[in-house]
Amino acid sequence: MEWRYRETVLALCTLAFFVTMVGRLAISPVLPDIVSTFSTTNAVVGLSLTGMWLAYGLAQYPSGLLADRYGERLIILIAVGGTAGAALLVALAPALWLFFGATVLLGGVAGLHYSVATAFLARTYESVGTAIGVHNAGGTVAGLVAPIAVAWLAVQFGWRVAVGTVAIVGIPVAVVFALKIRSPEPRYPETPLRKRVDPETASAVLTRPAVAFTLLISIVGEFAWQGTASFLPTFLIEHHNVSTALAGAIFSAYFVVQGVAQIGVGAVSDRVGRDGTLAACLFAGAVGYGILIAMSGLGWLLVGVALLGVAMSFDAASMPRFFRAFSTAERNTSFGLVRTIYMIIAATGSVVVGALADFAGWSISFGVLGGLLTLVGVAIVLNWLFDWGY
Repeated sequence: MEWRYRETVLALCTLAFFVTMVGRLAISPVLPDIVSTFSTTNAVVGLSLTGMWLAYGLAQYPSGLLADRYGERLIILIAVGGTAGAALLVALAPALWLFFGATVLLGGVAGLHYSVATAFLARTYESVGTAIGVHNAGGTVAGLVAPIAVAWLAVQFGWRVAVGTVAIVGIPVAVVFALKIRSPEPRYPETPLRKRVDPETASAVLTRPAVAFTLLISIVGEFAWQGTASFLPTFLIEHHNVSTALAGAIFSAYFVVQGVAQIGVGAVSDRVGRDGTLAACLFAGAVGYGILIAMSGLGWLLVGVALLGVAMSFDAASMPRFFRAFSTAERNTSFGLVRTIYMIIAATGSVVVGALADFAGWSISFGVLGGLLTLVGVAIVLNWLFDWGY
């Protein structure tokens, strides 16, 4: 098959997402070393990571505004190059306050990528679900590779070299992106940014039935993703008494399934429809949580985790559903807005799942996630059956 320019766009956007995800994941595996280096506490370093993820979520909306003003190519370049530069600042930080600031900066510049790249792909591809699935796989591969690679590099060369390696990966990707990607025409090149921030317009977008319902789907799905990604290994260790090594291996398998499923879910949603695909993903997740709670044995654990991997690929179908509700002219800004909202709300998944596990046990904690997915899955089916227009 002849290689076309749009495949170049997809490949390099996927690599860019890989870089921004690796940058965000590179710090967690070396937290004990960082605490020791700065003679601080886990709580303080953990607060810096909270700041990073909050900055990542808050960057989604302005990234869309900036892309409309200056074009997607420039914003993605800033995201990739900025991630590399900020990771280098984190690695070289001589004091805790500089480390803290660099970590928050890392989240902010990395957050410029996703909404803009997704809108760029929607501008480039007609079958956008497949393209988004491939693009999302870049982040999933980063989730599989980064913790292992960073941990090994930290043992061999120290945490500063391990985190600084993000720059070695990111700078070449930024250079190739700059050389190979043409700059698309900005949608609003002459409009000042302050005039693009319109609360009434934002409210009108968010109150559209299709947007509001898709936003609910994304909030619940990302909430479950956040809770699962944060606590699945701990759940396996404490609820099933598996070893730390086996829990890590199963966790890696979860990311592998998710990476493969992203592409399949996007392609299926292009062929059979977004809503049917979304409902199937959410119901698969509900069954997966049920299996992990009620069943024992390695075989059942792998089946449950595989179903969760499929479920957490739901966004390859939900994001095209958003774009169906946006006009071409408002895709960058509106998608950045909804992504900021659902990511900030869903970020509470880690806190809620951890608190439920402490006070009520793992069965209740993961059972709540399965129940939420079931409720939203049923809502999708009812919306389809009765044509409610959401």
